[in-house]
Amino acid sequence: QVHLVESGGGLVQAGGSLRLSCTASTHTGSRYGMGWFSQAPGKEREFVAGISWRGTYYADSVKGRFTISKDNAKNMVYLQMNSLKPEDTAVYYCAAARTGWVNPKTSDWDSWGQGTQVTVSS
Repeated sequence: QVHLVESGGGLVQAGGSLRLSCTASTHTGSRYGMGWFSQAPGKEREFVAGISWRGTYYADSVKGRFTISKDNAKNMVYLQMNSLKPEDTAVYYCAAARTGWVNPKTSDWDSWGQGTQVTVSS
């Protein structure tokens, strides 16, 4: 498993921006699919964005507002979140998939971070 640590969450007003970072304990390169999931209170964890050797993928709710990227030299994955809405409020988790694929199902991901809270006020 890969040890993942998220950072960058916080409180922001609607329309604002945040950048989440995820540090991996090992070089993931193109071997792993990397992704971000969110979990709001009382709801299931859901796919937000993913990146693999094949490209980037986004949930419909964040397309055009969020951007996922990687820095393989630093073993880092980022989630740039713009035009934030109150409904984006959730704990955001970084995840890694040994298959190298990006799949919206949480069961297809092997490693998870501890999560970082994002709160968007109206």
